Amino acid sequence: MSKSDAPAKDRSAVRTLLRLWPYVRPVRTRLIIAAFVAIIASCTGLVFPLVLKWMVDGPVADRDPTGVWLGALLLLLLGVTEALLFGLRRWLVARPLASVEASMRADLFRHLQRLPVAFHDRWASGQLLSRGTTDLMLLRLFLAFPLMFLLVNGATIVVGVIILLAQDFALGLVLLAPVVPMVIATAYFEGRYSAVARQAQDQVGDLTTVVEESVLGIRIIKGFGRHRSQARAFRELSHTLRGTEMVKARLLAAIWGIIVTLPEIAIGAALVLGTVRVADDGLSAGTLVAFLSTALALRWPVESIGFLLAMSQESATATERYFEVMDAEPESGTTDASRNGDASRTADASRTADASRKGDASRKGSSDAPSDGGLRFHGVEFRYPDAPADAPAILSRVDLHVRRGETMALVGATGSGKTTLTALVPRLHEVTDGRITLDGEDITAMDRAHLRTLVAVAFEEPTLFSATVGENVLMGAGESAGDEELGRALDVAQAGFARALPQGTGTQVGEQGLSLSGGQRQRLALARAVVGSPRFLVLDDPLSALDVHTEALVEAALRRVLADTTALIVAHRPSTVLLADRVALLSGGRVAAVGTHQELLRENAEYAWLMSGAEADPEADSGADPEPRAPSGAEPGPLPTPTTGHPTGRPAEEAAR
Repeated sequence: MSKSDAPAKDRSAVRTLLRLWPYVRPVRTRLIIAAFVAIIASCTGLVFPLVLKWMVDGPVADRDPTGVWLGALLLLLLGVTEALLFGLRRWLVARPLASVEASMRADLFRHLQRLPVAFHDRWASGQLLSRGTTDLMLLRLFLAFPLMFLLVNGATIVVGVIILLAQDFALGLVLLAPVVPMVIATAYFEGRYSAVARQAQDQVGDLTTVVEESVLGIRIIKGFGRHRSQARAFRELSHTLRGTEMVKARLLAAIWGIIVTLPEIAIGAALVLGTVRVADDGLSAGTLVAFLSTALALRWPVESIGFLLAMSQESATATERYFEVMDAEPESGTTDASRNGDASRTADASRTADASRKGDASRKGSSDAPSDGGLRFHGVEFRYPDAPADAPAILSRVDLHVRRGETMALVGATGSGKTTLTALVPRLHEVTDGRITLDGEDITAMDRAHLRTLVAVAFEEPTLFSATVGENVLMGAGESAGDEELGRALDVAQAGFARALPQGTGTQVGEQGLSLSGGQRQRLALARAVVGSPRFLVLDDPLSALDVHTEALVEAALRRVLADTTALIVAHRPSTVLLADRVALLSGGRVAAVGTHQELLRENAEYAWLMSGAEADPEADSGADPEPRAPSGAEPGPLPTPTTGHPTGRPAEEAAR
């Protein structure tokens, strides 16, 4: 998601930058000392003209070599002192500003983990990366240089003007004449520069997104020979960014030109006027030398104001972009990592107590299980939060009960809302209406960390991290889990291949796990889901990438796990459906039918059609059409076109899944 087209906020740069204060507060003492040292160092440079005045009007006029050498020595000492003070300033700010950047980056990463899935669906990862890298680097540089030197140079200019006016009031007024037009021109150009700077930083985020997607999707790009189109897209974005940077350069050149030219004209006028007055004996030569030397010493503080303000505008934009993410509302009920351990221990205790309560009565198909036990959907509706108001709900009035200890398969055509329904259980999305209960307790009343220790998930697209096999699998268990739990989970998922890797389960799998095959990644994702022996298991077509022989082995091992848990499994193949005690047919975002596999084959034409790709015995079903056909509205057709109004920008079919 690019923010470059977002309307500019009516917020001053100063007010925006003040939001950094909570991060700066812990190191404020050291920064204040550094600023004071820098001001002393800068003002030391203003003593040089006074020494020159003394030398010209004294030792030079009196032809006193001793006085000249003394003045030279004094100038040398002032120069060394100035250099040492500036070095001390840099040493004072280096460590605290690095800690400020690290703190901001850590807060950003922590906050990103707590933001809802809907936020990540809307935002391009490149935009988030640029905020966590480029923008934070700009803020560190701002605190180290522009902020510091705006204070230092401002103080230096004030002291320098006082010295100029004290030396000769009339010449001082000549030098102050350009101040008003400079302020007006700078204010005008800074406003335009701020808008262009924001545009450039957003374009950097877009460019980062293209690079990231090209690297992660390199197999697709090479497989379809799309490297030229990707290079063209990158080149077009780069050209756009170059154009924006050129606009920035022209604006900065205009600011710089005004700030440099007007003071130079004023210095020239003061030089002419001062020379005339020296010729008329109205001014001493030493005073004129000191005056001009002071004016020249102020050139850098004055000329630097332009680009320091420009850098401040870029930093204000970076601050705004940073807090756009930090201001996003996190998931309600999320907790810090320090509390996760307690939640995990609570969950372990709950599992133990629950196991003792289950007994034979909670086995699959038990008729005397509590009516509110297990996983239950009560009139659940869902639509994406920022979908158009008139958009139909993805899920509508879903009533479904997965009894305690039961395994239910969820079947439906592509786009019927199966994946969305499973994402509601661990609260990756929040229901729009209705409620979901686990053993009678509303999930919205649970702490999210605790909820997610009760519910384990395996998604259709297995995601692995740049870590070892063991670390990826044990991510689904508490911190106390070890090799025993890891081995059991690998056995269930038929992932014994992990032990044959070069370093066994300590082998690094690489980014996205792409060093492994699709089936291997899916088995590790399944192992991650079952390693913690969860009370509730939600699996989204967990065996789709497996060959028939491996699938049979996994199903046999998975049956033992499912015997002791409440499970909801999205299934597309009859072999996966047969793992379940009952089947729910989802059609158009509603539960159309619930029953056993054989019951639905006999009684529901849509279900028979969905299973017909693998069901080869239609004549055995007395109520089924010998050649099952798609029911009305279920005929396969072309993929829907992307829905521009959808916040994710994905096709409606994909969003519904």
